[in-house]
Amino acid sequence: MPEFEIVTHVMAPPERVFDISLDVDVHLASMAGSSEKAVGGVTGGGMGLGDTVTWRARHFGVRWRMTSTISAYDRPGRFVDEQVSGPFERWYHAHFFRPDGHGGTVMRDVVEFAAPFGPFGRIAETSVLRRYMPRLIEARNRYVKQVAETTFTAE
Repeated sequence: MPEFEIVTHVMAPPERVFDISLDVDVHLASMAGSSEKAVGGVTGGGMGLGDTVTWRARHFGVRWRMTSTISAYDRPGRFVDEQVSGPFERWYHAHFFRPDGHGGTVMRDVVEFAAPFGPFGRIAETSVLRRYMPRLIEARNRYVKQVAETTFTAE
């Protein structure tokens, strides 16, 4: 099963980055290129433990739906979102936030995923998804970073 890790430094405190990372509206704005929409569950604002959201999007010209839940929540250090139903055999995304010692946050994403359809899915993982998925998370993190840094003012 493929796994990857992305580390992003954000010049805002962990509480702020954590909350922004759980905001459905921020996620939708970060995924505008895939016409992503929240169509069920929490469709706007922040999410918490046990909340679900159903996303509808288009990737590789294919429309899909994915319902995920917040399965772990420890503000401001960590939360996990996992697929409940959708296009993956498995989708597990752990988000970690720790102070950098200078007023900012080290945000670390650890993603495990598996494509469906057995050997055909493994081919898709190897040929496409292992490159595509990290790029998607990196794009999302750039947007989270921009929102957190742009609207943050130190007290």
